[in-house]
Amino acid sequence: MDDDVQFTTHSVRELTEEESRRLNNDTTLVTSFKRQKLEKEAKKNWDLFYKRNTTKFFKDRHWTTREFEELSSKAEGEVSSRKRCLLEVGCGVGNAIFPLIEEGYQWHIYACDFSPRAIEFVKSNRLYDEQKCHAFVCDITSDDLTQTIPANTVDVVTLIFVLSAITPSKMSVAIANIRKIMVAGGILLFRDYGIYDHAMLRFSPGHKIDENFYVRQDGTRAYFFSEEIARKIFVDEGFEVVTCEYVHRQTVNKKENLAVPRVFLQGKFKKL
Repeated sequence: MDDDVQFTTHSVRELTEEESRRLNNDTTLVTSFKRQKLEKEAKKNWDLFYKRNTTKFFKDRHWTTREFEELSSKAEGEVSSRKRCLLEVGCGVGNAIFPLIEEGYQWHIYACDFSPRAIEFVKSNRLYDEQKCHAFVCDITSDDLTQTIPANTVDVVTLIFVLSAITPSKMSVAIANIRKIMVAGGILLFRDYGIYDHAMLRFSPGHKIDENFYVRQDGTRAYFFSEEIARKIFVDEGFEVVTCEYVHRQTVNKKENLAVPRVFLQGKFKKL
């Protein structure tokens, strides 16, 4: 049986001597040619990911309303006749939006993803209803969101394990794009990989693109955030930090006597 132990903190996870040695020795970066190829083929690689895994890879995210009460509660002073508007960026096959719909939360939902195949899976889900949800393909680093969503209309945005897949030099562009469609005072809910997460430490030499940025075997990429970097990205693009801290989670497999240290960065950011 597995036991999960979770706590939040502003402290970075302490590395063991062996982990520190491995990270310090991993100094070789992928070639400039490979880096450019990965950027050029990012969309294709995510589409192939969904072709291989269909809807079976990620579990439904029933935990989102527990971690982010904004997804289940009304805003202060909200007029009851107005249905609130939610955008999920990087919706994948709908593992977060469909639990919200199934549980009866009253949202008008926009959902976008880089992968055309992922959006096809969303639209083929039995719970998909154009009256409640509009799913569309979008590269948030280059496609203007206001072409699909009216500016200043979205109350809450979720950005969950999405920003890490974007090359660091384009993250600010993505956040600025998202900000345009949010109402003043709107909340962006963020959760992603934190620095020194177990997944970061598992990369073998030859997979490092840049500092804290790696490529997986399938060509998809992952950036691991420090609290300082995340705060700066959002503040620089016109957001106020409501909360931003590490989530340390240790999954213990008693049968195998194995502890896996996971580190995520979770935050709420308010549009100024």
